[in-house]
Amino acid sequence: MTQIVDAPEGFELPARFLAPPRLTERHPWLYPLAVRLLQAKRHLEWRRGGTAWARTRAAEPLPFRVHRHKSLLLRTVAPDLMWLQHNKVTNLRLASAQVDTVLIRPGESLSFNQIVGNCTRAKGYVEGMRLNGGSASPGVGGGICQLANLMHWMVLHSDLTVDERSEHSFDPFPDNGRVLPWGVGCSIAYNYVDFVVRNDTSATFQLLVRVGERYLEGELRTDREPAHSYRVAARDEHFLRFGGEYYRRNEIWRTVIDRRTGDVVRDERVKENFALVKYTPGDVSVIDCDGLA
Repeated sequence: MTQIVDAPEGFELPARFLAPPRLTERHPWLYPLAVRLLQAKRHLEWRRGGTAWARTRAAEPLPFRVHRHKSLLLRTVAPDLMWLQHNKVTNLRLASAQVDTVLIRPGESLSFNQIVGNCTRAKGYVEGMRLNGGSASPGVGGGICQLANLMHWMVLHSDLTVDERSEHSFDPFPDNGRVLPWGVGCSIAYNYVDFVVRNDTSATFQLLVRVGERYLEGELRTDREPAHSYRVAARDEHFLRFGGEYYRRNEIWRTVIDRRTGDVVRDERVKENFALVKYTPGDVSVIDCDGLA
């Protein structure tokens, strides 16, 4: 049962509520033009140079494991939508083959969109579930965000720097069996919505990913023993109600730990997340924000 509660004393309305709608939200016909402009801008950035992009591969795994993770391939959805889940596995298999064994050497950056490329039918990609424009719908290449999510989670447990990452603008599903904190996922759209990682260290890192029988499996490795381990968790999480809609907000924090001593080195706020919720939150308290506007 959802419980609506008054905002606690001192609670401030999130700034996202007060932001004016974007131009493309006021004039939806402009959206395709904006997409083409952003795609052209990104292609120009890639060609201009100035960034050393990760392209080298090494079949032999680097000696030290940084982090390992796996995520369930088939999520339980309505029976008439399970075909999208199975198609997603096909897409993940193709995209993972492009990422597997890639090295990120010192001074290099890795772009998800550059490495994976445009997911087209000609390359074998099929229709999977895509989250776009506030709704979930079939689209060619749908589901590869799960690979970007896996990569982001492993990178958060390393000394690599996240240079670019976009989250989904809405939360489509309740937390049924959620393993990772809400808000650590990635939104991907070729080529203007990207996940980019930068290596500012003196070590070389390697991504190993594969589609197993039940899980998408990933491992981040390096050529030297890591000095730190990381603990990543969500803090200050709320469900909010405003204008008849439900929203979700949290912060992702990372605790850096000295591997040798076990001492905490520092706490880092990674990201604040805010999204429209596309379901009615159950068994949680929801803060009523209507009176704060």
